[in-house]
Amino acid sequence: MIMKKRLSNPFHHTSALFLLLTCCAIANAADLNINGIVGNKALVVIDGGKPRWIATGETTAEGIKLVGVSGQSAVVEFGGKRQTLTLGQNERLNGGASTGAGMQSVTLSAGRGGHFVAAGSINGVSVQFLVDTGASFISFSSTEAQRLGVNYLNGQKSFSSTANGVVPTYRVKLDEVKVGGITLNNVDGMVHAGDSLPVVLLGNSFLNRMEMKRDGEKMVLTKRF
Repeated sequence: MIMKKRLSNPFHHTSALFLLLTCCAIANAADLNINGIVGNKALVVIDGGKPRWIATGETTAEGIKLVGVSGQSAVVEFGGKRQTLTLGQNERLNGGASTGAGMQSVTLSAGRGGHFVAAGSINGVSVQFLVDTGASFISFSSTEAQRLGVNYLNGQKSFSSTANGVVPTYRVKLDEVKVGGITLNNVDGMVHAGDSLPVVLLGNSFLNRMEMKRDGEKMVLTKRF
């Protein structure tokens, strides 16, 4: 009796491998938009799907966990990575097998008056940034510096003209600055004495290390170095 050897079909193996890789890619990336925040819940849109509410501590089928909400921002975790997103912000989340050789980027949405705002942190303390390409440094008031634990009085002192007159300023080094999924270390900052600066300006000491692309009311920042 002659036994016939069954030949495997290479097409089936290739198809199976392609399907496996595709599934892995899907599991390690997701588009997330924060559409609303009420109490301990956030209204999210994932991969362009229907809006849905998720509560703090809840994990979606896509693997996105809502860690917490605060004011106009939400902290999410995906693939072991945590990111802070502001209300209306759309972000491409990448998990453990992220593409782009670890490329860090964030997508910002224009708010009232066409200004771009971004949730982030300075030295681990949450802040709300206002993107300002006219500011040389990340700039904030001395009151904000105290909240952030920045010892600005040891910084390089100078003076700056403002709408409220000439005020002392202090150039400092910020150990860590985070905006969305982007982290920079050893960033120059400028502290303005008093409360003459009511917001935290995301200036060029941060932006000059980014590739900036604007498309209408969206702005994408991608870390260059």
